[in-house]
Amino acid sequence: MELRKGAHASVPTSLLAVVLSWESAHAVDVHALLVTESGLVRGDGDFVFFNAPRHVSQAVTLDQQPALGTARLSVSLPRTEDEVARIVISASIDDATFDELDDLTLTVHAADGPVATFVVDGIEDVQAMMFGEFYRRDGQWRFRAIGQGWAGGLAGLATEFGVTVDESVAGHPELPEAVRTERSSTSPRSSAAGSTHTADRARLAATAPRHDTSTSESSEADRAGRPTARPPELTRRVIDVPPPPPPDPELADWHPDPHAPGQLRWWDGDEWTGSTRPHIHEHRAHCGRCGNPLRRRFFGGHSQCKSCTAEVEEFLTHWRNRAVRVMTGPGTQSMEWIELWTALRFQRIDDQRGRAVLREVGTTHVERMVAFAFADGEVFAEELEAFEHVVSELALSGHIVDDLRRRMHRGRTLSRLRGGELPTVDTPGLHLDPDERVHLDLPAVHIRTLARGPRNTEGRLIGSSKKLRFVGDGTGIELPWNRVVSVHPEHGTVVLAATSARGGATFGVADPDYVAAALEGALRVSKRLVLTPGQRDTRSIPQDVKAQVWQRDGGRCVECGDGHYLEFDHIIPLSRGGATSMTNLQILCRACNRAKGARI
Repeated sequence: MELRKGAHASVPTSLLAVVLSWESAHAVDVHALLVTESGLVRGDGDFVFFNAPRHVSQAVTLDQQPALGTARLSVSLPRTEDEVARIVISASIDDATFDELDDLTLTVHAADGPVATFVVDGIEDVQAMMFGEFYRRDGQWRFRAIGQGWAGGLAGLATEFGVTVDESVAGHPELPEAVRTERSSTSPRSSAAGSTHTADRARLAATAPRHDTSTSESSEADRAGRPTARPPELTRRVIDVPPPPPPDPELADWHPDPHAPGQLRWWDGDEWTGSTRPHIHEHRAHCGRCGNPLRRRFFGGHSQCKSCTAEVEEFLTHWRNRAVRVMTGPGTQSMEWIELWTALRFQRIDDQRGRAVLREVGTTHVERMVAFAFADGEVFAEELEAFEHVVSELALSGHIVDDLRRRMHRGRTLSRLRGGELPTVDTPGLHLDPDERVHLDLPAVHIRTLARGPRNTEGRLIGSSKKLRFVGDGTGIELPWNRVVSVHPEHGTVVLAATSARGGATFGVADPDYVAAALEGALRVSKRLVLTPGQRDTRSIPQDVKAQVWQRDGGRCVECGDGHYLEFDHIIPLSRGGATSMTNLQILCRACNRAKGARI
């Protein structure tokens, strides 16, 4: 998964490889800090860097001979102690700044391949950066992309997490050179003498745990006149009370910084992060995103901010492509969808701008959802819920969306009737058995085909839990459900097939689909054929088959090319033995499907 600043993704609780890569001849050192809930290390062993390359728990190990242009850490999440809440991944550079590196990318690898990729952009001219962190949430591990530069260098970054650096060590006239000699003997990368960052490394090297091989070596050093400095103990800083969460703690967004009112700080839905930006107050003459003054138009008003407009357009181009992949993949109720909008807010782009970009593809997507839902002849509750969620998330409107919503709700109503969720109708004056309930009572026309032509008789059609009745002028019909084989709409009528050739009946009604669904539901309840919730009948089309047919036909009617009101059609109808397979399915619009009917 490709991440941007502020985004996060789930990672497997296993052995992971964190690889930092870049295009440059400069050497970069990567390090890790294992911090607790307080945001601080417990002691000197929780800082893994070039002079302390392995944590005592084996949770983090530094590769001291990585490939050229890379730096590598091995992170074993199962071995991470319970007290460790986060593993912060950082890096530093000696003879340059990070903005001079090209294609700076952090990749998290699992056993089966990459699980998260963070291409770092917007890099500042700093010599130390915090790239991301692994953290616990709901018993699982996640990785958050940060990309925060550290103006204080490596020493400043380490001090922020509770590593105490003895400033007096850096002023010693000989100790930095001794540390540089030791560093060059253990790693092929050497730092430039006299640089500020080298002094930082010297101070950090002095805090690394060192083990004397023998007392005689120490005494010989004393006799030689070399300075001996005992590295200071790592101490914890005073822990301040953490600031309270923002008003809506579930939503990741920018909020006024509790410690600095003049800037905004990023809240990731869990905690305050290190990402900050200036707090820009709205002003009609200044850009609300970057604060730069806007140029006046000749006829009044102000032009758009050139830098922000180009940056936002470029971001939205890639963001739109990601949104389409998420909509057609995990869906709009997935964690990927939440992370998508989180990335938009992190860039200070209004949600309405994102919805405007997705309006056209969103309408196409709900068309696809409706076609998929009706492919089986049933509309289930989760399909209707998913449809309404997409419409609400993208604020879709218009006559096409309104028609699709009416069709989905209508389809869901008919599906509930066929599934046995039947209404109860009061029928005063009608004699019923003690446990009989009436589900349908409406005007109808009984259609009989005689030798001299059709004969129509007007009357009332009554469907109950035990039988079907038709009461007309001087005539009447009763069909117990145990004699009825099937009920289906056909050419504006409802046709019932019975066990005997003369026992069937055809009725003309105002709404054949509704009546047929209600009678089919009563028949299923009577014969105990009601499907269990979520179960599909033999008309079911697998989701992967639907997707393949949709992709093959381009999401358009194969007859007329229309892209609206689409349906899945069996080329050879099921009634004639056609299979529910990719080769026997096609996309037709509603008009072409009705015109085709049951023909091949």
